[in-house]
Amino acid sequence: MIEEIQHQSTLEARATARRIGLIALATDHTVEADFRRLVASDGIAVHVTRVGYANPTTLENLRAMHPHLAAAATLLLPDEELDAIVYGCTSASVIIGEEAVTAAIREGKPGATVITPAGAAVLALRALKARRISILTPYIRQTAEPMQAYFEANGFGVDRLACLGMEDDRDMARLPQAEIIRLAAHIAAADTDALFIACTALRAAQCAPEIERQTGLPVVTSNLAAAWASLRQCGVAPNPKAASRLLATA
Repeated sequence: MIEEIQHQSTLEARATARRIGLIALATDHTVEADFRRLVASDGIAVHVTRVGYANPTTLENLRAMHPHLAAAATLLLPDEELDAIVYGCTSASVIIGEEAVTAAIREGKPGATVITPAGAAVLALRALKARRISILTPYIRQTAEPMQAYFEANGFGVDRLACLGMEDDRDMARLPQAEIIRLAAHIAAADTDALFIACTALRAAQCAPEIERQTGLPVVTSNLAAAWASLRQCGVAPNPKAASRLLATA
């Protein structure tokens, strides 16, 4: 026998006070785990969906995600508001263009605040007062070159740009963290103000504190920047005891 009883409380406005949506690539191994670690808490929920993507990381394949972003966005808590939606691809946000990415996501989720790793990195580097940067990417040359143009268009001098020539983001996720640290320390130019490590697939966010220790430079990674921007959007104050300089920066 089933007994039906009535609750006697008013429903809360939200199950969790703050909500971040994340559109991850179908092939991505890293960004979701980083957001669970860096953003999610008792007060912030991270809701994830995936968008179709096929390797290799060519300009054509990155652009091919654009028509599918709206449909992906509609799957993030339909008919409910989010504090922000993060598109988890650095290179595609540069290749497609941030305005086009934002418009596509808002087609599926009208009025949404949209965060891209590239746009978040620009804001993060400015917050760190960087003017000249060195960039490490895992990409092939044709995908890495627009990254330099993007940051230069946003007012940064690019001292060095290194690409690893990797074509598959699943391989990028398997690059050892010790190697990420070694490569980042190697490409940091003498007069640079900060280091940016591009790609949401790289397990670079956890490497940032050690790279900062070895180089003396602030380090921004794609996932670290997107997480930092998400926390700001949720009204979370910087943590002065954070392991990375960015998370301690307003």
